[in-house]
Amino acid sequence: MADQQDPVFQIQRVYLKEASLEQPNSPAILLEQTQPAVDIQLSVDAQPVTDGIFEVAVTATVTTKIGEKTMFLVEAKQAGIFEIRNLTQEQMGPIIGIACPQIVYPYLRGNVADIVQRAGFPQVHLAEINFQAMYEQQQAAAAQAGEAGTVLQ
Repeated sequence: MADQQDPVFQIQRVYLKEASLEQPNSPAILLEQTQPAVDIQLSVDAQPVTDGIFEVAVTATVTTKIGEKTMFLVEAKQAGIFEIRNLTQEQMGPIIGIACPQIVYPYLRGNVADIVQRAGFPQVHLAEINFQAMYEQQQAAAAQAGEAGTVLQ
């Protein structure tokens, strides 16, 4: 009976949920000799699927431009399904906001690099991410927004 109260954290599945590639100015932009500017945006999203089962997704949007013209845009969402049970609310936040994205992110990095290379462009390598720092920043921003909301009321 005590086993039912033991904390559970298991990976059920890691999968590529969504991927897209756009080259709106090809083929003309491919002849440009100018070095493109690369902008990378990341986000983490978590949704409960059913009791004790959560989907955690990390999305990367890579936009490469020469001047105002887009060379290519890649958006990929890598997700994982995790079984998480018997944790306190204080333990759940870091597990979902730090541990799960750290598991999913290497798969996302590989898929983005593969898509960009297969499209015929020089590889784009997503940098390592400190999900703990990212989580702490989000928590601080949420706390600040909460305090600002109470002051305004």
